[in-house]
Amino acid sequence: MLAQSASSDESCDHHSNEMEFDEDEVDKDTIQENRRFWDNQHQLLQATLCRTSSLESRIRHATKEALQEIESVETACGCGRQIPATTCRNCLMREVSRHLQKAGYNSAICKTKWRSSPDIPSGEHNFLDVIERTKRGEVRVIVEVNFRGEFEMARGSEDYNQLVGRLPEVFVGKVERLSNVIKIVCMAGKRCMKEKKMHMGPWRKHRYMQAKWLGPCERDTCTTSLSMMPMPMTKPRPRASMLTVDLLDKLPNMHCTPVEVV
Repeated sequence: MLAQSASSDESCDHHSNEMEFDEDEVDKDTIQENRRFWDNQHQLLQATLCRTSSLESRIRHATKEALQEIESVETACGCGRQIPATTCRNCLMREVSRHLQKAGYNSAICKTKWRSSPDIPSGEHNFLDVIERTKRGEVRVIVEVNFRGEFEMARGSEDYNQLVGRLPEVFVGKVERLSNVIKIVCMAGKRCMKEKKMHMGPWRKHRYMQAKWLGPCERDTCTTSLSMMPMPMTKPRPRASMLTVDLLDKLPNMHCTPVEVV
């Protein structure tokens, strides 16, 4: 009987060790699978942002020049507040759109507005676009002056924050490119929340982000120049220039060849 009991105990210990071993293997597989996911998202995002058309490059350059001029003259906010125009999103968009129009582009301030659904809450968003006529028809390029900020999360994981850090602060790209970027980053956000065992806010979901830029919108091409008033002697605390973050600066060692077909 004692021998039989000892054998039983050894058998239990053996199975227990097997279970612990299996759990370790599962944890290891999960870590490796997560690593593959994040590496893949980085590669997809890098490839999507790097490949750019000649039209996108021209509009991106014109947008950069517009921001440089707006910052250099320290234009006052046209909303009546004693702050720089670069601090007021509405005034900044109006000035950038005006500069793009002067450069010969069909630029407008766009406003999307959507109703609530079982998946996402209602909302609205303003951004810029440029519509260009080509031999193949109209091409629409989206200009978002606070692109990275739209995806930042206070409780984002290190992997997610690194991915979002690759996004340009000012996005200039065709609708198809923007759609791909949204999909990549929203998938990453979903994985981030799953890893942290947290609920994902509906305003972070793919459909909500799509509605911001890709839903039906009203275009306003009427822009008026802001009064070139000097800023008061007491200036706000300096902030980092929007121009300090460039798309290619976030993609080191990449050789991006512009695509001539728009």
